[in-house]
Amino acid sequence: MVSKTFSPKADSRLEIKTTFKDRLAFLARLLWRDKGGTIGLIMFFIVVFAAVFASVITARDPLDQDLINSKMPPAWEEGGAWEQPFGTDSLGRDMFSRILSGARVSLTVGFFGVLIAATLGLVIGAIAGYFGGRVDSIIMGPINLILAMPYLLFVVFIAAILGRSLLNVILIFGITDSPIFARVARGEVLRIRESAYVESAISAGARSGRIIFDHIIPNLIGPLITLATFEMSAMIFYEAGLGFLGLSVPPDVPSWGNMLAEGRKYLVNDHWLTTFPGLAIMFTSMGMNLAGDWLRDVLDPRLRRSRK
Repeated sequence: MVSKTFSPKADSRLEIKTTFKDRLAFLARLLWRDKGGTIGLIMFFIVVFAAVFASVITARDPLDQDLINSKMPPAWEEGGAWEQPFGTDSLGRDMFSRILSGARVSLTVGFFGVLIAATLGLVIGAIAGYFGGRVDSIIMGPINLILAMPYLLFVVFIAAILGRSLLNVILIFGITDSPIFARVARGEVLRIRESAYVESAISAGARSGRIIFDHIIPNLIGPLITLATFEMSAMIFYEAGLGFLGLSVPPDVPSWGNMLAEGRKYLVNDHWLTTFPGLAIMFTSMGMNLAGDWLRDVLDPRLRRSRK
């Protein structure tokens, strides 16, 4: 007869697995209750899917020109064809493939811009909030000055100096948007550092670096993730604005802002040249805002209780 032995390690794995399943089920219930969040996530995943599998969804190259078929209307209008459902632009380039390629540019700028901004803001805000006093004044002085400036004008000024490049746009948004994350992180740190577990760590002789990275920063992830979803949506708008002004990616790169700038000359007679890029921007931003609103409720139990 073989006796069963108790394995704490196996039991621990079972407990973690069960806990993870419970959390997924809990998130699914919260998402099902919030119809806006459900719709927002679906909209966002549609955009991500379209951006990732753009070359599979359509075989047309967004840069191929066909001047004979320039300014072809959408398929449901007279003169259109379902081979090019969104029509063509003034150079005969397929609008559908260009919209899908523009999603790649917008999501790339939004994701990496927010990643840089959140990382810089998290470190700066955590240091300023934890040490306070003169350190806080030295760090937050320039931060407050930047926040007092008109953001879009500030971005346009820097973009005009650096020139048109995808990397430049990402760095511009990442650096100029970091003060917002720093401000939020600082406010949260001022609250967290007065909590009992931080005071216990200080009493136990823990170093400042360990307290910041082990006890404070993990508690900042929730608020910053929520902020990141809204800022990513805003960056998509700002990137389109820069593209419309001719300060974003080069003109040969299909982006929604560039398409709006090119199509404004034909707005009266060939409305689809600006309608579809505008709808793409609105669809993406709306989905991210709805998903961010749901995510805020998930990460803040106080908001969940207030909505019950």
